[in-house]
Amino acid sequence: MRPEIPQPLRTLARHCRLAFCALALTPVSTGYCADPQTDRSILPLSDQPQGGKAGLTVRESVMPKIVPIRPPEKAPNIVVVLLDDVGFGAAGTFGGPVATPALDELAREGLRYNRFHTTALSSPSRAALLTGRNHHRVNAGGVTEFATGFDGYNSIIPKAAATIARVLRDNGYSTAAYGKWHNTPVWEISPAGPFDRWPTGLGFDEFYGFMGGEAHQYSPGLYRGTTPVERSEHAKHYHLTTDLADQAIAWMHTQKAMTPDKPFFVYWAPGATHAPFQVYPEWVKPYEGKFEQGWDQLREEIFTRQKKLGVIPRDAKLTPRHESIPAWNSLSPDRKRLASRLMEVYAGFLAHTDHEVGRLMASLRDMKEWENTLFIYIVGDNGAAPAGGIDGVFNEMVTLNGLKEDPAVVMSRLDQIGGPKANSEYPVGFAWAMNTPFQYTKQIASHLGGTRNPMVVSWPNRIKGHGGLRSQFHHLIDIAPTIYDAAGIPAPKRVDGVDQMPLDGISMTYTFDDAGAGERRKTQYFEIQGRRGIYHDGWLAGTTHNFLLWQRKSLQAFDKDRWELYHLDNDFSQSADLADREPEKLEQLKALFLAQARENRVLPLDDRGPARAMMSPRPTLMGKRKSIRLTAGATRLPEDVIRAFFNRPYAITATFASLDDIPADGVLLAAGGYFAGLSLYVKAGIPHFTYNYFGSNYTTLAGSARLPQGKVTLKMEFDYPSIDLGMGGTARLLVNGRIVAEKPIPATVPLGFSADETLDVGRDTGTPAADTYESPFPFNGKIESVELTTR
Repeated sequence: MRPEIPQPLRTLARHCRLAFCALALTPVSTGYCADPQTDRSILPLSDQPQGGKAGLTVRESVMPKIVPIRPPEKAPNIVVVLLDDVGFGAAGTFGGPVATPALDELAREGLRYNRFHTTALSSPSRAALLTGRNHHRVNAGGVTEFATGFDGYNSIIPKAAATIARVLRDNGYSTAAYGKWHNTPVWEISPAGPFDRWPTGLGFDEFYGFMGGEAHQYSPGLYRGTTPVERSEHAKHYHLTTDLADQAIAWMHTQKAMTPDKPFFVYWAPGATHAPFQVYPEWVKPYEGKFEQGWDQLREEIFTRQKKLGVIPRDAKLTPRHESIPAWNSLSPDRKRLASRLMEVYAGFLAHTDHEVGRLMASLRDMKEWENTLFIYIVGDNGAAPAGGIDGVFNEMVTLNGLKEDPAVVMSRLDQIGGPKANSEYPVGFAWAMNTPFQYTKQIASHLGGTRNPMVVSWPNRIKGHGGLRSQFHHLIDIAPTIYDAAGIPAPKRVDGVDQMPLDGISMTYTFDDAGAGERRKTQYFEIQGRRGIYHDGWLAGTTHNFLLWQRKSLQAFDKDRWELYHLDNDFSQSADLADREPEKLEQLKALFLAQARENRVLPLDDRGPARAMMSPRPTLMGKRKSIRLTAGATRLPEDVIRAFFNRPYAITATFASLDDIPADGVLLAAGGYFAGLSLYVKAGIPHFTYNYFGSNYTTLAGSARLPQGKVTLKMEFDYPSIDLGMGGTARLLVNGRIVAEKPIPATVPLGFSADETLDVGRDTGTPAADTYESPFPFNGKIESVELTTR
């Protein structure tokens, strides 16, 4: 017989069951919303429960109502896809030679934009997109690596320019960023932080990606939030773009499983198709032999398809090849073979990237979220890149260091292009072709080849004109206001007590229903390293500042620049220079540029390239120090630390102890990787030092005997007798003060080993800096310290 449960316990049990049911059925949030009339222009919103009354006991009290913060009813999910270094004429959807079925599908459902613009460069474009402000106004006048101390160029996104992620998160969205960031000051990218200008400090709940300008596709240095992701998390058949898609898909599913009434914002910026061009052979195979006609004929083929697809007007003109780019027929057979192969790998890389975007789209459909998702697919943060120079390169780091790669080296490694040891870029001729029908390339902010990128927008619940074309002039700064408009959220006036800059962008939603709607963006300036332009009321004036990345010329004074003038309303491709015929109009636009430059912190104009960073008094991690002492576990440190020791004499001193009766083995200090670097290590008890000169020349010093047991001091000294950059010197290896090896190093890397590798103690976390081991090659003893010193 069951014992009788007392009435108070029966009542308690009933209340508990009701409570558990409520917990199981009601979405839970840590935030609260006062009422639908809450002023959303002041962030963060109030987090206090509303109503209720506290009496003497609970019996005389009324429970306050806890309501999770949410955006206005029916606010959409938002996904922004931003590809990297893709020209206007690359994707098949816009007439290009590369199949992009995901972009095709999106275009059939949504709207194509053929007069959408970027800044012509990476960090500036991303800052403009994420904040809704012109790039100089948020201090992103160049890539973060070239930051200076001037306003407009210091790479510090101000607190007065809250990002899309911050605004949406404070209004009840879940927010996540995947892939390339490239918007944190380089001196803040270390385990010491600060972290308030990392993605998670600027409004993203989740970040999974890389912090610099590019990443190795097979062995990237990734972070989750602010914590490094170690290689053990990578699958054997790994590709970064696939990983980023996997991570985003899993996160979106989890968000909807936990909080089905809460929309999300995903910023998916994979870093593809920026160098290194790396993709598995099965993606390249369909394009083998497809580019042997060369860039001149390819450009005509693209132009014909663009007109057939209607993505350019019927009266558009194909702009001619610039005299600095050689005709395809003038190339030798070897140069043609190299150029074609580089283009094949690039095509496979882009096709693979679009495939992964398609997986994002398919997952939204599977989740039944597609209809109410605003999906924005921006095909490039700038035009196609010319970093391959005239011939194309196997290792982009050679040209980024201001040097020229030996063509014989490139030809000897033709079969490695697309693989882990290649950091390839195609020749400028193919970059020019990928920007059909426009002139020039990435970084040339005066011309549409640098600044005009395709965009496709879909939102089935709102956009009904399937497959439409929109030709209003717009810019990346218009993305933020478009998103706020779509979500029914105002741009905030104040965030965390900081008054916000007005948005420079305008909402593009007025174009959703009306292809013929009058253009609302009347003026837009452009500037990158002195190459500048100004758009106003259908006219565009600009100057290249006599500065082409693939053609070495002395730069002239800014006031000597020749400006060009184009009437874009009648000249879609910027083909007919009217400067001589319309001098008055040109002078008006030049004056307007100067006014815009003053208003947007563009001044002073600076054309010094890498020198602007090297000569700037901006902060650095090393500061005025001439030494740094590291201990075991110091990994994924920024390469900027080792760069402080370039072009001067320096020493690396490691103090450690081997384990009992086991020969010492592993990396003591490594910097860089496949593309250039150095490593001090022990292999089977023998001390080694390797200097990797761009992956083409490894100089290795090795002792002749095993290290003694117990505590050891291993030192590498490098004498650098010159005051010039990139010269050679003599390296010596010392064990407990005694020289055990000595060898000349013929030449050194002048500016940087890589754009994505790091400095590590006790292991090599990236690709191997030496050619005698595989990463991570962890040290098996006990490291007391590793010290870098210079005179």
